Amino acid sequence: MIFGRILYISDNIAHVENISKDTITADLMNIHVIFEDKDQRILGEIVELNSTEIKIRFLGEYVNNKYINGVIRKPLLSSKIRIINGEELLEIVGTLSDKSIELGTSATYKGFQICPNINSLFSNHLAIFGNSGSGKSCGVSRIVQNIFSNPKTTSINANMFFFDAYGEYKNAFGSINKINPEYNYKFVTTNPTEDTDYLLKIPVNLLTLDDIALLLQASTHSQLPILERSIKYAKIFASDSDEVIKYKNHLIAKALIAILFSNMTTSYKKNEIFKVIEICHTREFNFDSVIPGLGYTRSFSECFEIDSNGNFGESVLITEYILKHIDESIEEIKVPEQSFYTLKGLANALEFTLISEGFQGNQMMYNEAMILQVRLNTIISSKVNNYFDGSKYTSVDEFIKELTKKDNNKAQIVNINLEDIDDAYAKVIVKIMSKLLFDYAKNLKSRASEPFHLFLEEAHRYIQADTDTFLLGYNIFDRIAKEGRKYGVILDIISQRPVEISDTVIAQCSNFLIFKMTHPKDIKYIEEMLPNISSDVIEKMKVLQPGNCVVFGSAFKIPMICKLDMPNPMPYSTNCNVSSCWSDAGSTKYATTEGNASAVLQSNLNVNNM
Repeated sequence: MIFGRILYISDNIAHVENISKDTITADLMNIHVIFEDKDQRILGEIVELNSTEIKIRFLGEYVNNKYINGVIRKPLLSSKIRIINGEELLEIVGTLSDKSIELGTSATYKGFQICPNINSLFSNHLAIFGNSGSGKSCGVSRIVQNIFSNPKTTSINANMFFFDAYGEYKNAFGSINKINPEYNYKFVTTNPTEDTDYLLKIPVNLLTLDDIALLLQASTHSQLPILERSIKYAKIFASDSDEVIKYKNHLIAKALIAILFSNMTTSYKKNEIFKVIEICHTREFNFDSVIPGLGYTRSFSECFEIDSNGNFGESVLITEYILKHIDESIEEIKVPEQSFYTLKGLANALEFTLISEGFQGNQMMYNEAMILQVRLNTIISSKVNNYFDGSKYTSVDEFIKELTKKDNNKAQIVNINLEDIDDAYAKVIVKIMSKLLFDYAKNLKSRASEPFHLFLEEAHRYIQADTDTFLLGYNIFDRIAKEGRKYGVILDIISQRPVEISDTVIAQCSNFLIFKMTHPKDIKYIEEMLPNISSDVIEKMKVLQPGNCVVFGSAFKIPMICKLDMPNPMPYSTNCNVSSCWSDAGSTKYATTEGNASAVLQSNLNVNNM
């Protein structure tokens, strides 16, 4: 016998007499017990004990053999107290079926698997937190491997996107087709090194004003109309229909006339006019266009030769020619459907916008526009330009379907590797991709018929309290956190620094897997963000062994410590084996015999003294 009578009940704790004189009571911490009388079974957890008293915290009760969280009526003082039995424990930890997955084993009850319901766990946003080295990446790998290796069900229509900050998951998921030939893994990367790798390519025509504002790090609202105009011009200039050419001639002519009648010097006017023609030209307006005069002709460029008086030699001729192409009756043309353009085309359109819209006269707006132009040209001249495709028109549906396809088969796991680019661009690419997936899901005829799971490794790099809401009116991750579940777009955030993640996103997470955490700020943040988390759970997460995590949320009947099996294969997430590297280096590069060691030393000394 261990449990005596209930001494008294205070708040949510029962103080029970300890009648055991054996040291076995030392193994009772965190064990679950049942308070039982004729019409009630209440579940409790041992939270403290000494030689005379055991403190048991109430968790919930069993009604018709089903566990329900929370206790409405406290147990009677005469209730019988016993350790939970196997049937009651299975009701809590679950059993493997076609509706559940094996998460791991109970660290408290040996031999019992923790098997949460698939819908409860994966139909809600999930947060996975833990210190570096606590087992997050291995844990995520094991969970996903368990999903696809579940003998009770198949996951052919899964859509799991891993935004991989360090290329960790390629090894862990690369061979899932060995589990089932219909399972496929696709590795999309900014730095392909193998034949099976796919280069990341985002169609430029799918970038909205918001996307381009983020890409160019716009910071003021006055920059948005400039970008909006530039995008419109880029789409128009990419078309060659008769209507578009007429409209382009009208725009070019207006821009040229504005320059001709400005108070700039003649040489500066010439430079600006030639700049317009260089970035936007038609058959009627290019350097070799023939300008007819009375009995002679001139090329467009010849009309702007400067005479001895400092004026254009053919100013009258060129002015008349330009004015013929201005048609004030032309209304704003409708942007051609299915138009496409490159980032270089956008840069040309931006430069044309600066000239044609007269931004030179407003120094502040011109400076803000020039910042955008410099950033855009920086991207074009860098490797980031390779990740944006402007060679053809692509719809959102076509892009998503192509993204989830590998060799004409469906890829259930798409690993997007971003380890090769700077954080600033990686963040924007993750936001753009997430927004495209969200937009695709929102437009499905049958809502939430294609679930998308976005696993964000090192989520604190992407999900932050940025200026997006100030500039655009929303942050895509906040929006997905609040609206994504009803469209089947689910966030699975993985981070070692939850304190750096957006409050809105964490507040919308329903399930948590928390590995060892020791940083006071992170622990305090979790306590404040999750008011229902108990102090006992907080204490447990501080002392967890690697590979163990505290699991709680809507998918779990009670908070539990779960031990996850090591993944097979492993992700690339292990620490550097320093001693092995040192010894290998020493045995190969610097292997010397005792006889020539002094010679090597003397050689080094001679070099240092030179």
